[in-house]
Amino acid sequence: MDNLRYIRQTMERAGSFTAVPGKGGVLMGIIALAAAQASARQAGPSGWLAVWTVAAVVAMAIGIGGAAMKSQRFQVPLFSGPGRKFIAGFTPAVIAGAIMTVVLYRAGVSGFLPGIWLLLYGAAVLSGGSASVRVVPMMGACFMFLGTVALLLPGWNDVLLAAGFGALHVIFGTVIAVKYGG
Repeated sequence: MDNLRYIRQTMERAGSFTAVPGKGGVLMGIIALAAAQASARQAGPSGWLAVWTVAAVVAMAIGIGGAAMKSQRFQVPLFSGPGRKFIAGFTPAVIAGAIMTVVLYRAGVSGFLPGIWLLLYGAAVLSGGSASVRVVPMMGACFMFLGTVALLLPGWNDVLLAAGFGALHVIFGTVIAVKYGG
């Protein structure tokens, strides 16, 4: 029995986290595109940040809910070995992004936030995606590229946020939905 348990645990750790929600990614992208439009109409940084914060919370809820539903549909535990690896790789960069947001906003330097968000979210997806299907780390690399561009060309922040959190989520979400079952 110990040998069977060891073999099962080894196979679980070696698997891929396939519960990344493609349809959820598309919805997250649509939320981001709506946030990009709404944030462009804000008079100041506080309104702009409020719009993107609400969008991030809604998108996170969609992502978590979508992953839970997909893992249930495929009868794979969400917190299996690969799922835990995904969370362990994803979480630190997202927490760093949240901390950097507070620090930079308080310092009055919110113009760097889009680049930092895209770069750190890309790092989170790339790192967490190493335990997932191949397309997920590719998406993370694309986010990191856009984050770098946003940091080097800050006048394009709103466009790059829409391209990253909007378009990339829609594109890669569609690929994941079609190739990896929703």
